[in-house]
Amino acid sequence: MEQNKEEKTKESVKEKYAERMKKLKELHLKRNEARQLNHKEVVEEDKRNKLPTNWEARKRRAEWILSDEKNREEALNNGEDYDRIKLLNIEAIEAEKLERRKKKKNPDQGFADYEQATVRQYNRLIRNIKPDMEDYYRKRERLGEAFYGGPNTILHGLHVDKKEDVDRMVNDLEKQIAKREKYSRRRTHNDDADIDYINDRNMKFNKKLERFYGQYTTEIKQNLERGTAV
Repeated sequence: MEQNKEEKTKESVKEKYAERMKKLKELHLKRNEARQLNHKEVVEEDKRNKLPTNWEARKRRAEWILSDEKNREEALNNGEDYDRIKLLNIEAIEAEKLERRKKKKNPDQGFADYEQATVRQYNRLIRNIKPDMEDYYRKRERLGEAFYGGPNTILHGLHVDKKEDVDRMVNDLEKQIAKREKYSRRRTHNDDADIDYINDRNMKFNKKLERFYGQYTTEIKQNLERGTAV
């Protein structure tokens, strides 16, 4: 009887030990899984922090443009008016707001600094670009995530410009240069003006001085010319 009790006690201890080891192993597996998930989340968060602040908005905007172009092309192939189809899915009040906004929109709002001037030129240039959507989809499928160019993406060697694209860029640049030369003009020279400079650079410097300090030095200059300066 005592021997049976000892054997049962040993079996009970072994079972408890095996159960505890099983729980310990499960805890180790859960800890390793949580560690991997935390590391993955940290990497993803660091990747998101290194992206531009408006990255998500830009991505959604690009996807919306692609979807809009695709729907417009499908409507064109079916012989339908895409703008009218799109308005059918918009409420009447919202459509009226969009129409009023289009009428009130000023096509030329001007600019206040060089940054706005650059934005105006950029928007004017991209209006003339007609993208090849088939080539766009093909490159996106081939490059995958590298297509959008994150902070850790090496773009060198992934994209090769076509000769037609390079020629089109050169033609656009030549048109910009020709347009810029058309509007640039040399200032007319006044032969009756006083010559108080020795070269063009000195002339510009004197004009600046006159603009800022002319009102304070007019009397001194007149006295020097008359020879009555003290």
